[in-house]
Parts: sequence; C-alpha cells; structure tokens
Amino acid sequence: QVQLVESGGASVQAGGSLRLSCTASGYNYATNHLGWFRQAPGQEREGVASLSTSGDNVFYASSLEGRFTISQDKDYAKTTVYLTMTSLKPEDTGMYYCAADQSWARLLGGGATYWGQGTQVTVSS
Repeated sequence: QVQLVESGGASVQAGGSLRLSCTASGYNYATNHLGWFRQAPGQEREGVASLSTSGDNVFYASSLEGRFTISQDKDYAKTTVYLTMTSLKPEDTGMYYCAADQSWARLLGGGATYWGQGTQVTVSS
C-alpha cells in the first residue's frame, strides 16, 4: 500500500505561482511512477504531469504551454514529487490530486492504483 499526501494548494491571483508537493511512502513506494491530475468543478479529471521513477520519462498536458514543471526528490523512506506552477490562470483552478502506479501506461491513462486526497488550487482574475 502506497500512501500519498499532497500539500501546497492555495488561493492566488492570476499570474502567480505555486508549488504543490506530494509525499509517497509505504510498501513499494519507490517502484511507483508519480503524477498530478486535476479536476475543476463540473469537469472530468485530467492529467497534468507525470514522472517515471527513474526520471527518464515525463508527461505534460499540452494545454499547460510550458508553465508547469514536475520534479522529484528521493530518500530512504519516501519520494516527494513537486509540481511547480507559474503564470497561473483562472482555468488552472481545481482540485489537484497526486497519483501513483507501477504501470506508466496506467498512470497516464488516469487509472492509477493509488490516489491522494487532493489539494485545492484557486486562481482568481
């Protein structure tokens, strides 16, 4: 069982920046690829960015226009994946979820095995 805990969500003005964090721990946490998804009110959840365990594979949603960066830090007990968001827009508003899966394809497809509780990002104009 992998535990995912997100943090860093906040309310910001358009044009601002935020960094979300997600800590992955528990059994076999290190063999799981990690990713960020978001869901706006009334909309389906969408993939934002994902990073493989090795760091060799990265996915970004094309709609981000290079404004977000995913990165990770590892130590002996956990992996922390970050989502650095810049030039935020009101359409970036939503609940941001961290997800983990040992399958890269399953992670990218939105069917990850493990999900965090989410952290709210609100961008006002």
